[in-house]
Amino acid sequence: MWARAGPGWWPGRTLAAWASRSAGLGPPGALPASALGPAAEPRAPDRPFSSADRQEKIDMSRFPVENTRNFSIIAHVDHGKSTLADRFLELTGAIDKTKNNKQVLDKLQVERERGITVKAQTASLFYNCEGKQYLLNLIDTPGHVDFSYEVSRSLSACQGVLLVVDANEGIQAQTVANFFLAFEAQLSVIPVINKIDLKNADPERVEKQIEKVFDIPSDECIKISAKLGTNVESVLQAVIKRIPPPKAHRKNSLRALVFDSTYDQYRGVIANVALFDGVVSKGDKIVSAHTQKTYEVNEVGVLNPNEQPAYKLYAGQVGYLIAGMKDVTEAQIGDTLYLHKQPVEPLPGFKSAKPMVFAGVYPIDQSEYNNLKNAIEKLTLNDSSVTVHRDSSLALGAGWRLGFLGLLHMEVFNQRLEQEYNASVILTTPTVPYKAVLSSAKLIKVTVVSQHSREN
Repeated sequence: MWARAGPGWWPGRTLAAWASRSAGLGPPGALPASALGPAAEPRAPDRPFSSADRQEKIDMSRFPVENTRNFSIIAHVDHGKSTLADRFLELTGAIDKTKNNKQVLDKLQVERERGITVKAQTASLFYNCEGKQYLLNLIDTPGHVDFSYEVSRSLSACQGVLLVVDANEGIQAQTVANFFLAFEAQLSVIPVINKIDLKNADPERVEKQIEKVFDIPSDECIKISAKLGTNVESVLQAVIKRIPPPKAHRKNSLRALVFDSTYDQYRGVIANVALFDGVVSKGDKIVSAHTQKTYEVNEVGVLNPNEQPAYKLYAGQVGYLIAGMKDVTEAQIGDTLYLHKQPVEPLPGFKSAKPMVFAGVYPIDQSEYNNLKNAIEKLTLNDSSVTVHRDSSLALGAGWRLGFLGLLHMEVFNQRLEQEYNASVILTTPTVPYKAVLSSAKLIKVTVVSQHSREN
């Protein structure tokens, strides 16, 4: 049998994400009044991507560590992760239940056009179970192998995963790969057999596959239809019962891990943080362990799934933090933030991604070099698995040599440059690095063939 994570296990490097609910504490889908500020009234549920009621703040101190669960949804591509996340958002009242709720957490244009998840997304929601209010930190991860770095980074913040398997297709390549990522991280695994509504679905066969391949008893499998919502609520209840809470210390000095970040042209860098120790609030002076620069916190909050400001964030919780970082180099993924004059031991960062495919990127017009440089810097802030090195070509001029995790990753990055930054680029034919042994027995690594003269 695979070893299971013990209660309270909190992995070394973290991030997190959540899902939750307030049934029984007010109108369906409304935040409990107790979770809002003293003068706040219960609000209507957020609409997808709306910014309504952004000034209404949540009191996160009302959610103790023991009522927190951090988990990811992992699966092979197109096995129903994002659809299951949509149902969670509806059940917890984060969004209205409508037929238009499709891939709500897939916010990028490229994700909606291609119908795949390329960027891990979080949601902080509220769920009531047996009279207790829970924070279930959900993260929806990509299923394609080219975006496996998003998965591995996400799992380092969780204590458990939902392993979703298609009732028709059964176990596939990424099902196995993602399971072993979770197993190596000592996470609790809850198998979920999805798409039982399909005509050719055979959940009993898939149950036997899961037991044979992963040594997970068949009676631990949960059979659902995320599309129809069948038996989905039992999955949330299983998350509470079968995944342990995180280990967190709220009385210690602040230690917050930056696990993701985006750039806003008006507010600067928006850092997604996971708090291991302490508390952070607006007005606090924080220091980056990486740059040693000091910043003043302008806003903290959680994703619900849109930005929802909070009075404070506490250890064991995950949210966003805005602190006037205007340069993309100031928010390094894996960096530790701590309070000014209260230095702490930095948290372990993330293992660097290993690029598999390389391609040259050049501006169509060299006068656009600086604009393209800024666009690449901002996009790699959000996709840290891309490696960037300056390059030049006699024919194309100055540019960069970028490393990707695969061909799809390269195509998506190029598409995001065009859609999000209006950047038109020349993308060269992708190549892979080679190792060559010369006649002199010297071993060399060749990434650009044209830069190496023939040696005998």
